[in-house]
Amino acid sequence: MNRTLVIGDIHGGLRALHQIMERANVTENDTLIFLGDYVDGWSQSPQVIDYLIDLGQKQKCIFIRGNHDELLLDWLENSSDNREWYKHGGEATVIAYATISEATKLKHVAFLKSLENYYLDDKNRLFIHAGFTNMNGIAYEYFPKLFYWDRTLWETAISLDESLEKTSWFYPRRLTLYNEIYIGHTPVTRIGETIPIKKACIWNVDTGAAFKGPLTIMDVDSKEFWQSEPLNNLYHTEKGRN
Repeated sequence: MNRTLVIGDIHGGLRALHQIMERANVTENDTLIFLGDYVDGWSQSPQVIDYLIDLGQKQKCIFIRGNHDELLLDWLENSSDNREWYKHGGEATVIAYATISEATKLKHVAFLKSLENYYLDDKNRLFIHAGFTNMNGIAYEYFPKLFYWDRTLWETAISLDESLEKTSWFYPRRLTLYNEIYIGHTPVTRIGETIPIKKACIWNVDTGAAFKGPLTIMDVDSKEFWQSEPLNNLYHTEKGRN
């Protein structure tokens, strides 16, 4: 069985990643698409990156860039003193890297630089961390950072009148360009959910692992999904992100 599986934001939760890989019975025949934000929040960000590097050598993996991954890269390369980052999960990452060797840090820098801004498959399904703003699509985006910082795509989808026809002039053009769009970045816990949520053509797979939600892996064809225990249970001695 050759499945395509998409994984939501991990945020340093290696224990949860182990759980979903086991619960979904992932094999080397599966293609894995990771939506970014591998780090920041829980205490095992360096170990998550080690795990992903190793996994990518064993099977087909597509690693997409998240905003937290970009923030970590900036810190590793420039020792940037970013107080806002510290408050949003960066502090746990900085502490975790205190015991990591320079050689390993260099491997992690190379991994972070290799991340993709998005992935568009042969079925016109787009996988992206956050979104895009250009009405003509990803190829026309003027500001690539929006691929991993934008929230307006999801905000547009959740505010859309579901009775509106796609042919209507009032239907957002961005939501007509791709058959499906898979995102993370904005946890569905903000709308009171802890499972993947579909709005218009968008599947949001960030189920709040940075906070008190589970980590999710989903089969993009069957829409079956598997989840870890809530991360605050797996890391009960830690505070995670607020």
